[in-house]
Amino acid sequence: MGGSLMRTLIVTVFAAGLLLAPAEAEARQASDPGKEVYDRWCASCHGVSGDGLGPAAGMMLPRPRDFTRGLYQLRTTAGGELPTDADILQVINRGMPGTAMPGWESQLASGDREALVQYVKTFYPAFETLATPEPLTFGRAPGTNEERIAEGRDFYQQVECWQCHGNSGRGDGVSTPTLEDEWGHPIRAPDLTKNWLFNGGGSVEDIYRRLRTGLDGTPMPSFSDLLDAGFMTDEQLWNLAHYVRSLSPEEPPRVREVIRVERVDAGGVPTSLDDAQWGEVDSFYIPLVGQIIIAPRWFDPAIPDVRVQGIHDGETLALRLVWHDRSRSPDPAWSEWQARILETMEPLDGEPREPGSRPDRLTLQFPLEIPEGMDRPYFLMGDARSPVSLLQWRSDLPNAVERARARGMRDVQPLPGGEVTAEARWEEGRWELLLRRPLATADTDNDLQLREGVSIPIAFFAWDGDHGEEATRAAVGSWYFIHLERETPATVFVAPLLALLLTGGLGLLVVTRAQRRERRTGALETAPVAS
Repeated sequence: MGGSLMRTLIVTVFAAGLLLAPAEAEARQASDPGKEVYDRWCASCHGVSGDGLGPAAGMMLPRPRDFTRGLYQLRTTAGGELPTDADILQVINRGMPGTAMPGWESQLASGDREALVQYVKTFYPAFETLATPEPLTFGRAPGTNEERIAEGRDFYQQVECWQCHGNSGRGDGVSTPTLEDEWGHPIRAPDLTKNWLFNGGGSVEDIYRRLRTGLDGTPMPSFSDLLDAGFMTDEQLWNLAHYVRSLSPEEPPRVREVIRVERVDAGGVPTSLDDAQWGEVDSFYIPLVGQIIIAPRWFDPAIPDVRVQGIHDGETLALRLVWHDRSRSPDPAWSEWQARILETMEPLDGEPREPGSRPDRLTLQFPLEIPEGMDRPYFLMGDARSPVSLLQWRSDLPNAVERARARGMRDVQPLPGGEVTAEARWEEGRWELLLRRPLATADTDNDLQLREGVSIPIAFFAWDGDHGEEATRAAVGSWYFIHLERETPATVFVAPLLALLLTGGLGLLVVTRAQRRERRTGALETAPVAS
């Protein structure tokens, strides 16, 4: 479930039968292998005519590329120019992370992919009449250091990258609610702290190329004009690329099924989000995808992941949860954005949605009892046979948690009271939430009683209210596990010491006996022999 959360969507669309009419399928021209590949694998999204209006397109943001306009985001050519064949092939091979476009390098033969390049070009006749596009010369990335990154940060401010991407790069800039693509569809500014989701790659070289070429069809301009005008040098543009790269971790996050919760001394569980202990425990990455199983479905989730940390002392569990959200919902500045999203995303289930005041939400899901083996309730909030226990947080009640018992996403029953406390904070496109609960609670019928030393199923759900998300229109994850570490018994330390002493004693005894034997043997050899 790592990487692009939209890959689940595209696989579902293909599995649904590609949504092509029989007459269209019969019209394939066997003499054109590129058309045959396109009709089979691409037309359900990009349309039979290449106009980006395939039957599945209305469920996707960003929309599939309209090839009839000749506007390509990922190129090695200058802004406004056509891509090279190698550019188109690169996108087909690698896909576009963060969108519904998957990579096909491992799915299609090289001949099919090359034929597909030529067929895609037929949708824009200018490919035949215009001169062959020439790629730009990019050079090699210079080495990086703190001074280069600092200068890149200065240019990030000077050229106002923050207007779209935000001061911290999380895509929460003041212009973000108004952004739209060339076709008038709302488009999110990328979160620059997640380079594994960058279109065209997340290396310094990839970022520099995007700065030079721009992303045609989107609000992202080419910075080549700034170079030509003498506003900045090529070296300074590389420094900007280094700064953008520095906003993401060195390596993409690793998905691990078990969230390890460290044990501390009694009374040592953190009581605030700013406790220094959080800097000493591991953070676990949980990817999320759109909920596309239960109607009404949601194919455009705004929250791609949540980070989880845990600490306990045998009595109390504290969880710190962090996720990126471009707004603190409900925010009036995002009301127009919400209206455009709900208008743009065609309701698959025939249920139109109206804009409204919707809070951000995060829900933690547990089984009612720790299961034996790998048996777990249905991951989408259980069912009638196996209900689940929920801890529900919402941004309009930021320092409270609601308990609930669920038999499915559309059958959630709130519960009174509870022993869970919360502290929440939103800043520059990021929510931080601290939840504290006792391992053992008074409501044994509705709360999971936590235990040390066992793997306990847990799942996560998230909603961005200003993105029109609520109820089943959510970002969801599968079951993971939290493991509350046991207190280390004294025998763990004593046993190795005893073993060391015993081994040393036995070794000393063996050496002593060998020395005695050697001395006796030597004495016998030097003793006089009687005549």
